[in-house]
Amino acid sequence: MISSKESLRAWLRLSLTPGVGNVTARALLLKFGLPEAIFEQSACELQAIVSSALGRQLRLIPLGLEEAVDTTWEWLQTQAHLGTSKVAHKRLLTLADVDYPSSLMLTPDPPCLLYALGQTQHLHMLSPPAHQAPQAIAVVGSRNPTPQGRLNAHDFAVHLAQAGLTVVSGLALGVDTAAHQGALKGGSSQHPLHTVAVVGTGLDRVYPHQNHALALEIAAHGLLLSEYPLNTPPITANFPQRNRLIAGLSQGCLVVEAAARSGSLITARQALDLGKEVFAIPGSIHTTVSKGCHDLIKQGAKLVDCAPDILEELKDLPDVQWHSAPAPDLLDPSSGLEPFSEAAKLGKSTLTVLDHLGQDPVGLDELQLRSGLSTSQLQAELFQLELNGALGRLQGGLYQKLNPRR
Repeated sequence: MISSKESLRAWLRLSLTPGVGNVTARALLLKFGLPEAIFEQSACELQAIVSSALGRQLRLIPLGLEEAVDTTWEWLQTQAHLGTSKVAHKRLLTLADVDYPSSLMLTPDPPCLLYALGQTQHLHMLSPPAHQAPQAIAVVGSRNPTPQGRLNAHDFAVHLAQAGLTVVSGLALGVDTAAHQGALKGGSSQHPLHTVAVVGTGLDRVYPHQNHALALEIAAHGLLLSEYPLNTPPITANFPQRNRLIAGLSQGCLVVEAAARSGSLITARQALDLGKEVFAIPGSIHTTVSKGCHDLIKQGAKLVDCAPDILEELKDLPDVQWHSAPAPDLLDPSSGLEPFSEAAKLGKSTLTVLDHLGQDPVGLDELQLRSGLSTSQLQAELFQLELNGALGRLQGGLYQKLNPRR
């Protein structure tokens, strides 16, 4: 634990030295101990681990070190009051810290420093006992999901949080946002770490800015984590880089929607490399954001269409509340249930349009041919369905039926 400004300076000096990545830093620490000891070594001694050029670099003071020390020390000394009884605590975890998430130590390159904001008193929940898996699951997917994908991410996260799992995601727009929101809704005081957001910027800023209020709520009921120093702006390369931490903190990874080249597939592959379970929700064969999930399923990921499918695979985790019987799909004709709770309020023609929508995205012209309605009447019915949460609009003027899950 960093308890002095001198200790902070040594750790920041190590992490900010050009050419010293996480793997090199870990090797130096294993050889010499704490950072202070590393900087006491001669060039000859350092060359047992690093090149002569890097050994010389380690003996120099990185540019901006003192400013970084002052900024970080000041940040650590203040608490963020969230306008309620909750306080967001701040920690800077090092590889030598007892509270450093043990699940990350099993990854190839755990970050030398990990910044934490939120309910840091529950950090131990990310460090399960030896030979036990983390009580957490990653939920990732497209930044531009379909309305159905957004709904799936939210509802799956609600159920997973209710079962006692911490939902880990990346605070991005789209699936990440819906997953965090669902976890916050489904979480309880019995499992106080509802959700963890692993971000690609410094923790003194929120990206995207639209998620500022969500970040505050996560800090009140979970954690925000970052390996990047304070004042780090959004840099494109940082976001795929942080995905390995999302995978490392979790026992499994759920991909909700993903295109063929989605960054979410990076997280899924990293989870597989770490021996974690990978789950994928299938979608329409006509939407590009389902292609990545379908490819994962072909490669062996488990196809899931409800949260109990995931809980069945994770039922050996000690505190997961597993239920074997999946909840019925309210839009499955075989369920015998009404399509959604507002069905009784809809007219016959509106329900007819709902039937003609099918499960795949469909354009206005095609829907008009199926229903036989005039353009003005069809648009009025579609508007009514959208108001009742039974319909979502997609890019390209397409519409898609929404399937709420319970």
